[in-house]
Formats: sequence, C-alpha cells, structure tokens
Amino acid sequence: MSRKTIVAIMYDFDKTLCTKNMQEYSFIPNVGLSEEEFWSGANDLSKSLQMDGVLAYMWKMIVESKRNSKSIHRKDFVELGKSLEFYDGVTEWFDRINSYGKAAGVQVEHYIISSGLKEIIEGSSIYRKFKEVYACEFMYDENDIACWPKNVVNYTTKTQFLFRINKGVSDLSDDRTLNDYIPEDERRIPFRNMIYIADGITDVPCMKLVKVNGGYSIAVYQKSKKEQANELLRNNRVNYIVPANYKEGSDLDTLIKDVISEIALKDELVKLHLKQKEKGR
Repeated sequence: MSRKTIVAIMYDFDKTLCTKNMQEYSFIPNVGLSEEEFWSGANDLSKSLQMDGVLAYMWKMIVESKRNSKSIHRKDFVELGKSLEFYDGVTEWFDRINSYGKAAGVQVEHYIISSGLKEIIEGSSIYRKFKEVYACEFMYDENDIACWPKNVVNYTTKTQFLFRINKGVSDLSDDRTLNDYIPEDERRIPFRNMIYIADGITDVPCMKLVKVNGGYSIAVYQKSKKEQANELLRNNRVNYIVPANYKEGSDLDTLIKDVISEIALKDELVKLHLKQKEKGR
C-alpha cells in the first residue's frame, strides 16, 4: 500500500510569524525593562559565564520576574501569548494552505521549531494550528512555579527536530528510535517534502539542512531586513526569499502553493519509480 504524501511546513516563530521577539510584547515591559536592557543583560550573562545564550535569557526571565514580584506560574507565561502580534494574514494562513494541499492530493502539517518559550506560544491564537511545537520550556514544581529549564532549543539543536519530523519521532525522550537507521523513502516525511520558513541567521543550520536534502528553505523578511535575506540567498542557504506577508495572493502564498504542487508531483513520480523497481525484482 502506497504511503500518503505529507508535506511538513516548519516555522521559526519570532520575526517569522510574529513581528518581534515574543518576550518583547508584554513580558519585558511587565518587568520594567527596555528591550535593549533585557537582551544586553542576557547576552552579558552568556558571555561572562560562557553560558548558552538561550539558557541565559530563560534565567533572566526568572530573575527579573522575581525581582519585580511577577508570578512565574505556568499559567502566567501562557497568558503572555495573548499579546502577540502576527504578520498580515498569519491567522488565516494555516486553514487556507491546508485546503490547497488537500486539493493537490497531499496532507499539510505545520510545525514550530523555535528558541522562544513554548508556554507563550501555547497562549497564542494560532497554537492549535500546529501538529507539534518544539520550543524552550520550563519545568514546574508542585506549586506550578518555574524551577528549571525542561527543554532548550538553540540554533544548532533545532536540527534534531527536523529529524524527529522526518522520522515521525515526536517523543523527546526517545533518542533510540531517532537514531535508528531508516531508509529515506520509508520515513514518515522525506526531506524532499519539507518546507522550512524562517527569518534569519540563527536558522541557517536548519535552512541549509533542509535545502541540501532536497527540501525547500524560505527566508521571510521585513522591508528593513531585505539585505540580510539577500545574503542568505547569495550564500545558497535558502532557495527563496519573500516579504513576511501571509495574505492570500501574496508572494509567500503563491510560492508555497507552487512548492506544494511540485512536491505532490515529485512524490508521485518517486512512488512510481519505487513501484516499478519492486516489480522488477
């Protein structure tokens, strides 16, 4: 029996779907800091202790919350997600692209791979549109208070989640299956059926990995950041660059639909090849 064609669209979150870093909408103002003060403080901590930058910002979230008597209960981090602002068209994007995929004969699945905080994403209006959200997350004690990092996703560890999606291994505690050998055409979603959408340099490892394995990497940009996107294209780190506009009829909308159509056709040809190969044995 032929496997169903699944197209995985994977997104960074900050400045890819929402317009800036998720902490900047309400968390940072709530603790009385400017954006520059918060991030420079996290960066200074990272440099002085030779500490992972993502762990540094998570630690600073806890420290600044306590310093300003702000709750660090899980529900309060989730509540922050309600303040997120998305690029034009994002909230309608997922259902529209799913419908287009269905018409093209494929099943579209959406994933987040982000160094932001999963709890904040969970509180957003688009959270339920994703099959999986891979992001940083706190562990909480018996009083539901953040006490330790549970998951940390930095720009290099992001790549493991591509393989989890590729092989269909969503259990983060399952490393054995993740590292088992599975021929590419027997994996749940071959790399050629993957689309990675992100905004910048911290996503280069994922962009490059998807691209060199036959998938599609797309850099979205704000008008003031176009040169950064152009550099990614010149250095062969992405296949395409488009403005961060998710409205129907936008460049991104047209591009994704064309890519889905191409994936659908290519996957049918691969299936035909494998079928003929099997008959010839």
